Amino acid sequence: MYQTETRQWCRAAGAALITVVCAAAVACGGQGRDDKPARPAAGAREPRPLSAARLTAASFTQGEAVGEFTASEYGLGAPFSDEYTADPAACLPLVSLRTGGTRYGAPRAEVNREVYRPDSLLGENTAVQLRSYADGGAARVMTALTRAGALCGDGFTEDRSVVRARYLKTETLRPPRIGDEAKAFRLTVRDLRGKACHREYLTVVRSGSTTLSFRSGISSPQDVGAVPPGVIDGQWKKFLAATRTA
Repeated sequence: MYQTETRQWCRAAGAALITVVCAAAVACGGQGRDDKPARPAAGAREPRPLSAARLTAASFTQGEAVGEFTASEYGLGAPFSDEYTADPAACLPLVSLRTGGTRYGAPRAEVNREVYRPDSLLGENTAVQLRSYADGGAARVMTALTRAGALCGDGFTEDRSVVRARYLKTETLRPPRIGDEAKAFRLTVRDLRGKACHREYLTVVRSGSTTLSFRSGISSPQDVGAVPPGVIDGQWKKFLAATRTA
């Protein structure tokens, strides 16, 4: 647990230094991608929210190999980014899905995992979060994400308590064709020196009353394109196996 907490602290500190607001908020280059039409939500009544035990059974386990990555539990229970806020507030779903207030409410249960490259403290890593909602909350999460993607294309400010990070651009990507619906985004952030960008990637999949979110970051100007497909595919297969047999 100590190593996980140390790794999480290091990454958070590194990200905070990289993403300090700089005076020149000039958009960085990068190839845009066409968004596919939104997939219709399932017509059947949304199932009851999954319990924490069932979400845990459907999640990666401590030390599990996920291709070239390794999964672990968060030493503090969840990533630091869950506490961040956004300005304008409509951009919050691009920062954190922990609570949506009256928009979609808090989840009934959630499980958080980190998937990281074991050979690097500040390399590419992905927060994998499974959340179940009641009363149509999962579908409203997707609606809020769609709205955020449309309204926040020219960027927004992320408040990390000790530093405010400036996101310069939000791009809608082609999401994976899984679940009832899915959304994917690429977010561009200006680095500390104001001469380069780094990127974050967010993919959220809804299956009934559950959302599976994948938030990847990399601390270099390299554009890796999206959340690692193997991480999404591995978690989706585990989720299907656990929920179909439960």
